[in-house]
Parts: sequence; structure tokens; C-alpha cells
Amino acid sequence: MKPYLDILKLVWPLALGMINNAIMQFVDRAYLAHESMASLEAALPASILAFNMIGFFQSVVAYSGTFVAQYHGAGDGRMCRACLRVGNGMSLAFGAATLIFVPAGVALLNWLSASPEVLSREVSYFGVLMAGGVFVYLHMAASSYFTGRGETRIVFWVNVLGNVFNAVLDPILIFGLIGMPRLGIAGAAYATVAATALQWGVLYLAVRRAGVSAKGVRLLPLAGRILRFGVPSGAYTVLNLLSFTIFVFVTGKVGDVAFAVSNACFSVNYMLFAPMEGFAIGAATLVGQAQGRGDPAAAHLGAMRTLALGVGFVAVLSLLAVVFSRPILSLFAADPAVREEFLSLGFTLFVLMAAWQVFDAADVIISGALKGAGDTRFVFWWMLAVAFGIWLPLVWVVARLRNTMPALWATMVVYVVVICIGSMIRWRRGRWRTISLVEKREV
Repeated sequence: MKPYLDILKLVWPLALGMINNAIMQFVDRAYLAHESMASLEAALPASILAFNMIGFFQSVVAYSGTFVAQYHGAGDGRMCRACLRVGNGMSLAFGAATLIFVPAGVALLNWLSASPEVLSREVSYFGVLMAGGVFVYLHMAASSYFTGRGETRIVFWVNVLGNVFNAVLDPILIFGLIGMPRLGIAGAAYATVAATALQWGVLYLAVRRAGVSAKGVRLLPLAGRILRFGVPSGAYTVLNLLSFTIFVFVTGKVGDVAFAVSNACFSVNYMLFAPMEGFAIGAATLVGQAQGRGDPAAAHLGAMRTLALGVGFVAVLSLLAVVFSRPILSLFAADPAVREEFLSLGFTLFVLMAAWQVFDAADVIISGALKGAGDTRFVFWWMLAVAFGIWLPLVWVVARLRNTMPALWATMVVYVVVICIGSMIRWRRGRWRTISLVEKREV
């Protein structure tokens, strides 16, 4: 029992922190649903597109935390701090690079959006999120430093602080309260960026107080190794998000009400899925620290125990979501003219969502463990093969033969089952045991 309690001690701040992030998105969408149906429709595709473009850089920066975990396991605090310095340098460079992609994103929204009213909101939301990308990267570098060292509580409380700040700013900026201009959907984006900047600022001050020096460490070789393993992880993130983005835009062709229901359900889905990202980071940290100590047996045991806890947790949450689907969806059904249609379709999508959650959770946690061991290339290539070789072709066929939201959502069940099976096989074969991230010292 104690090993599971130790894992929960590490993981619960990460899981609750991810739930906090999901709540932040949920609050944004709930406010936007009352601002206008067009804003609710625009929020998901615009944010997904922004995260597609930000996600690659964010994941590369985040991989510095895997190196922190392995160096922490090896007892080398100086190299942990050096990993943070590399992460900060990458964040500033990536923040400037992000702005280059804004025109391409706007052009893509113009090409794919369903209506001019939705398009104008998508462009506004997308532009603000992209401009704030540098704070996303800096926050990720700092939080990955603490997470890699197992200090997850500070990351959690800083997330809570930022999300409370976001919840306070949302109505002020969206609806123009206390003398502020009414910014609509752009106000939600500004609130998100401001909250992320606050989170980074607090973590930066905490790092400054830690007082560990990286003096004398050669940063370029370390940066090269972080990029070597981090780039596949970043490519995984962006192409995984890209496949989902394509799926979202396909669902946008079904109809305005169905698309709004789908967006609302995906907001709830993220709240269920978000804790699994915390479990995945926890698995990566446990595996990384054990590999840094040269103990692959402990790495395997930690990953399996985290998997059991995570899958059990998401199964309970998914069941509760189906049981209480009507009051949950009522938060989004602001238009009385389509309320019953909204709630009926939403219940069907909730059932499909519950069907895939267990497999999705298992895949995410095992993929996190593989990344923690450095097996990032497999994770990338396997996702690429399944998403673009099986899932999206299936979506294309279904969209032409039976273009309904339940039929399209059912393809997601097929996707997550197949990708989960492959990830589990890879882990059991044990190729990850032979990978070492910290065999050399940059001095």
C-alpha cells in the first residue's frame, strides 16, 4: 500500500493541476457560451490551432524536465539547474519563432472556418494566444524543473493561483465589467495569457530562491541532447494535435448545433482526461529518476503502479460524467430553442467519450513512461502511423457515408484502442531499458 501512497503523493498535485487547467478552459467556454454561440464555436478550433503551433516548442522545453528527473535520480543538482538554464534559453528563442507562424494560422482559419462570424472570433482568439506563447514556454521550463525533482506541490499551488486569476479576469474582459472595454472572445484569450505570465513569474521567484548554481557546465552539449530526445516528443505533440484539429474541423461541417455540442463535450472530456496528463508526467518522473539511478526494475514497477491508479481514477470519473451528463451539459445549453436537442446529442457523445477514456488514459500514461526513459522516437512514429494511417482515413470514410456526430466520435474509440495496444506491447518488450540520457557529464 505504501508504494501506491508514495506515487499518489507525487502525482496528486500534477493531476489536480491539470484539472485546474481544464477548469480554466471550462470556465472560459462557459462564459463564452453566454457571450454568443459563435464565440463558443470559435473557441475550440482556434485554441487547438494555437496549441498545434505552440505545442511543438512547449514539448521540447518540457523535455528538459525529463533530464532533470534523471540527473536528480543520479544525485547531480548542478546538472538539474543547467537543464533549467537550457530550457529558459530555448523558451526565449521559441517565443520569437512562434510569431512567424501567425500569418499561416490565420490563412488556415480563413480556409477552414464555417462562417464569417465564427472566423472573426477564431482569428482574434488565435492571435492573442500565439503572442503569449513565450510565457507558456517559460512557465513550462520552470514547472518542469520542479516536477523533475519531485517537487510537485509548488507547481500545483502556482497553477491554482493562475487559474483563480484567470477566472476573475474572464468576465471582466469578456463582458467589459468595472469600466473595461467589452473584448468578447479576445478577452478570454488575454485572461489566459495573463494567468500564464503570473504562474511563470511566481515559479521564477521560487527558482531564484533555490540557490543552486550551474556554473562551469557546458550548456551547448546539454542543449543538443535535450533537442535530440525532445524534438521527437515535440513532433508527437504537434502531429497528435494536428490529427485532432483535422477531426474537429471535419465535425464542424455536421451543423452548427451539433458542432457546438461537440465543442462543449470536448471541454468536459478534457476535464476527465486532464488528470491523466498529470499521471503521465508522474510516470515519466518516476521512470526518469529510476533510470538515472540505474534501476530499470524500479522504473517498470513505478510505471505499472501509476497505470493502475490512473486507469481506475478515470474509469470512476467517466461513469460519473455519464450519470450527471444533463446538469453538466445544461451549463452550455444557453439557447432554449435548441436545449433538448443539445442535451440529447450531448448524452450520446458522453457515452462514447466514456468508452474511449480508459484506453486513452492507459496509452497516455505508458507513453509518458516511455518518454521518461527516452524512448521518444517510438512514441512519435507509432502515433503518426495510427493517427494518419488508420484514424483519419476512417474519419474521411465515415464523413462521406454517415456524416453524423455520433458516427464521427465512434472513430475515436477505434483510434485509442489501437494506439493503446501498441504502446503496451512496446513497454513490455523493454527496449526502453537500454536507453540512457545522462551517461555523459557536460563540464
